Formats: sequence, C-alpha cells, structure tokens
Amino acid sequence: MKRFTILFAFAVAALLILPGCAAVNSVPKGEKGMWGSAAGAGAGAIIGQAIGRDTKATLIGAAIGGLLGYITGTEMDKRDLRCLNNVYEYGRSNRTVSWINPDNKSQYRVTPQPARRSNGRICREAKIIAVINGTRQETYTTACRDEYGQWELQ
Repeated sequence: MKRFTILFAFAVAALLILPGCAAVNSVPKGEKGMWGSAAGAGAGAIIGQAIGRDTKATLIGAAIGGLLGYITGTEMDKRDLRCLNNVYEYGRSNRTVSWINPDNKSQYRVTPQPARRSNGRICREAKIIAVINGTRQETYTTACRDEYGQWELQ
C-alpha cells in the first residue's frame, strides 16, 4: 500500500508540473502567475501530504508551494533569480539585500539566514518580501547546494 501511495504521488506531481514546464514560453504573460501557482500548489500539497500525512500538512504545503510557485516560477525573471542566487552565495546572515527589477519594476528584499547542513548538503533559508504589480508578498525559501555547488531552490 505504501508503494502505491508513493507512485501515485509521483504520478500526480508529474501531471501537475510537467505540462507547466513544457508550455511556459507559450503561456501569455497574464496567465503565467496562475500556472506557476497551480504547479507550486500541487507539488506543495503532495510534498506536505508525504511529510505530514494529514490534511493540515497538505494544506500548508499547497499554500507555501502556491506562493513560491507564483513568485519564483512566473514573476521572477532570470535577472532576479541570479540576484537571489547571489544572496544565497554572498549575502551576510540576517542582513537584508534589496533590488528593483528595471524591466518590470518588481521589488525584492531578501534576508538570508546562516548556512546549515541538511541531509549532507549545505542549505540556507531566506525570507523574501516581494512587491509585484503593487502587491506585497512574503515567503520563506530554502536553497541547498547541488552536486555542482550551485544553489537550488527546494
């Protein structure tokens, strides 16, 4: 039964995430936030259920995944993601780094936390406050170094 649950979770995650990745360049700008939120919420719900195994964990995972998917998957362009990567790489712990995207005027304030080890990987958490299209959003992210030493959002 446990094997079936795990396989089902991966199948649902693939159905939610892969179509969004494949079509990201063909989705009109106004709809990218919706697709990013949906994919993030779906993946977050699956991860929340797998970790907590209850409704509360599923709902929390969906909420966090939806917000993170919206911010990072759709509104942050490559320049903003490079800035975020630089904060993880060079940012001093508990010191806020801010920038404004000159193309879309989105504003970001990122406060990284001290690095820590998690499952043999070096990870850092950060608080992100973003103002996108005049709407303030706040989230917490975690990035861990991959096998090549690059920061990878979790």
